[in-house]
Amino acid sequence: LFALLSLFSFAALLEAQWKLRENVYVIESEWNDKTPAKRVELTCNTSDEALPVYWKKDTELKGTGKTLIAEVKEFPDAGNYTCLTANTHEIISYDFFLITKIDSNGQMIRSILKSFKEPNRTFLKCEAKNYSGIFICSWMTENESPNVKFTIRSLKGSQGDVTCSSPVAHTDKSVTEYTAQCQKENYCPFAEEHQPIEMFLEVIDEVEYENYTSSFFIRDIIKPDPPQCQYVATNGTVTWTYPTTWSTPKSYFLLTFRVKVESTNKRKSQVYDADEQSIQIPTPGPKDKISVQARDRYYNSSWSEWSSLCR
Repeated sequence: LFALLSLFSFAALLEAQWKLRENVYVIESEWNDKTPAKRVELTCNTSDEALPVYWKKDTELKGTGKTLIAEVKEFPDAGNYTCLTANTHEIISYDFFLITKIDSNGQMIRSILKSFKEPNRTFLKCEAKNYSGIFICSWMTENESPNVKFTIRSLKGSQGDVTCSSPVAHTDKSVTEYTAQCQKENYCPFAEEHQPIEMFLEVIDEVEYENYTSSFFIRDIIKPDPPQCQYVATNGTVTWTYPTTWSTPKSYFLLTFRVKVESTNKRKSQVYDADEQSIQIPTPGPKDKISVQARDRYYNSSWSEWSSLCR
């Protein structure tokens, strides 16, 4: 049922009720005790006005006749409303309702996803290792909803210029992180970006619906992989190479580096800046830990993670 939940206009987010796809609707429900339920009129999809029909929600009888008024507010009110023939109990049509919680200002209350600490309060995080136009989008849930479903796409819709793989789950203790690899079609790494990429994530947990957006330029989400480094003990020199995943030619896509020397005895670290691919460390201790990280030299991208220890 949820495999094709993707086609609806972004302007429809402002409505109290909208069609997600054929026979599937989202109801905005103000999440307090005082607000009444939304009244929704359902019509059985039959041209025979004399045909006796009835309505069921799951196994519960909800009414008879071609038209049914359903009141939807809480999660038990949502789900599948089915119209059947009274004589043969054959299914004629159905309407499936999802609920999205809103506050008194009409803003969606989002609670299914868990936010990342960095960037602050980000629910949908996208990062690129290089300027190829390929990027990874990530989001997290707490391990309480095994049936949660996701659809990630560009806001330009099915004809947009971004394609994404199916999400892959990575479970770690109480949190599951989902990742999807996306690619901007016909992306030129040498050209200046003028229009941001706008990603749209739909989340459905049983009958609860939420959505999340992220807008960015590729240059703003660059985070290189760590360099590969080694330590030459004879002269105290640390050398490293560019990440194999970084854009080429490297003479155009230059990186800058930081070298960290962590002292195990004094429990402190010292960081050296470098634009070249080597640096001489003044008399490091025999047990000092040395690692390197990288960043785009000409644009304020994120620093890579620290490399594996150079020694």
